Amino acid sequence: MTNYINDPQAIEKRSFEIITEELGDKTFSEETDSIVKRVIHTTADFEYADLIEFKNDAVARGLKALAAGKKIYADTSMIKVAVNSKAAAMQGVEIVSYVHDPDVMAEAKERGVTRSTVAMEKALDDDDVAIFAIGNAPTALYRLIQFIKEGRTKPALIVGAPIGFVGAAESKKALDELDELDVPYIRINGRKGGSPVAAAILNAMLYKLGREW
Repeated sequence: MTNYINDPQAIEKRSFEIITEELGDKTFSEETDSIVKRVIHTTADFEYADLIEFKNDAVARGLKALAAGKKIYADTSMIKVAVNSKAAAMQGVEIVSYVHDPDVMAEAKERGVTRSTVAMEKALDDDDVAIFAIGNAPTALYRLIQFIKEGRTKPALIVGAPIGFVGAAESKKALDELDELDVPYIRINGRKGGSPVAAAILNAMLYKLGREW
């Protein structure tokens, strides 16, 4: 039988060594390096090195919010599950997702809109939510942008990573509209992204603050 690594820490360490080797001359700032590489580690897709973008001091401001134990709203249950629960707990961070709440489903059906839209509205009614992680629904990101422009909220960080062919790239491009409002965001440009990518970004940031295996 072929010998193989069976220690999770050793596997992760070797994976990041390979990523660094294969990136070659492409380098990132000390602030963003581990975030970019964790997204690549999660997806095995080096294109993310060119697709990920950090705006308005996003990492520093996001880390400050996480260290303060601010609540994260996730637009999918997958994000909630994929974020390292121990790392989040170390900072007192709670992750909530309202997409499957009965009241959200009922209202979405009555209004003829997506559950993601209504769930985002519910999240915005919670003053403890400061970080928004969008890995699936462009409609959720559009709704968040609208509410920010109306002055109803100013997030400490947006992770904009909806995936797909209808509205995904456009909704992330619309984050440009928040630059004049100095809203920090990390986005995945284009069609790619998804809940695993959003979770990878959050995990990388939480690991900067401390991690237990």
